[in-house]
Amino acid sequence: MLRQLPLLTVVSIFAAGTALHAQEAAEPATASEATALATAAANPIANLISLPLQLNNDFGLGPYDRTMNVLNVQPVIPLFGGKIVTRTIIPFVWIPDFSSESGQRTSGLANILATAWYVPSSGDLMWGVGPVLAMPTGGEERGSDKWSAGLSGLVLTQPGPWTIGLLANNIWSFAGNEEADDVNEGVIQYFVTLQLGNGWYVNSAPIITVDWTLDEDKWKVPFGAGGGKVLFLGPLPVNLQAGAYWYAVKPDFGPDWQLRLQAQFMFPL
Repeated sequence: MLRQLPLLTVVSIFAAGTALHAQEAAEPATASEATALATAAANPIANLISLPLQLNNDFGLGPYDRTMNVLNVQPVIPLFGGKIVTRTIIPFVWIPDFSSESGQRTSGLANILATAWYVPSSGDLMWGVGPVLAMPTGGEERGSDKWSAGLSGLVLTQPGPWTIGLLANNIWSFAGNEEADDVNEGVIQYFVTLQLGNGWYVNSAPIITVDWTLDEDKWKVPFGAGGGKVLFLGPLPVNLQAGAYWYAVKPDFGPDWQLRLQAQFMFPL
């Protein structure tokens, strides 16, 4: 039951948004606003407060093809007029017992990851750079049990209806449980979004991960795409999104594919 909870929550949000589509269609004045908000939502360092709830479901794990769920609560808060943009990823995980056809190994809060980008004034090419900190809030079962830190950077451009960008970070452990394994891992995410008008868009934003401490099977490389739309819950804009990603490169124990669902509540400044 716990493993199904985040999926039911996000599906409910999607259903509510779809039900409100008729309300938005009756207000054509909001069409350009929806497109502008969808363009801002595609930019991780936009001067926009938002609360994304992102559910990642990994399928085909282990010898019994088990499913793991990760619900990321990701508040994004710009500070000092957008010169500093913070993003905190608070993950809640549902990890099955991979050694059997049923059963759960653990569930709860995993390691929190906090990033702060410095975003200078720029022209067509936007970029940000700053520190990233991983906190061992998941303990031994749901995290590395180590404090880790590193550097994060991103660059993007938004020509016409397109958003094209790249985000990368790497963290190294520096404190924590001395008996826990050291951490040296990175994330690379390219993202491409095409605005279709009236808040609709298609996108691709696979999350590539690497564990540099391993001699082999260190990479997870997915490919895929999805799409979404900005709707309005009364005056509140909500960006609803879904996508599917197939793992072209993965460890033998790794997942076959991922379903990603996201509801992003936006609070324009």
